[in-house]
Order: sequence, then C-alpha cells, then structure tokens
Amino acid sequence: MVAGPVLVAILVVGLLVSVFQVATQIQEMTLSFVPKLMITAFLLIAFGPWMINSITHFATSLYLTIPSIGGN
Repeated sequence: MVAGPVLVAILVVGLLVSVFQVATQIQEMTLSFVPKLMITAFLLIAFGPWMINSITHFATSLYLTIPSIGGN
C-alpha cells in the first residue's frame, strides 16, 4: 500500500521510455535510468510525509495490539 504509488509510476515511466526507445531505435542506458530516477525522487518528496505517517501508524497499532495477543 505504501510503496504502490511509487512502483506504479516507475512502471509507467519505464514502459513509456521503452516504447520511445523502440520507436526511435535509441538504445541509450541513461535514457531509461534518468527519468525513473527523477520520478522516484519527485514522488518520494511528494508522498514522503504520507508514507512515513502510514508506516508510523501501522507500527504504533501493531505495538499496541501486542498486550492483547499475549493472553491472560
């Protein structure tokens, strides 16, 4: 759930770059790496607070349920 938006965006950008490379017959390695790196950095900056909040909320709720799992 947390990594999904970033992974989907990287998948879409990689697919678009691959189609562009096939259409133009340009086989440059940095052409596929740089856009994915840029979109990843942008999305981590944009969605970073939400991602941290989601993970923190999950960890907090996990730790709070430990006493109820222990029995007695």
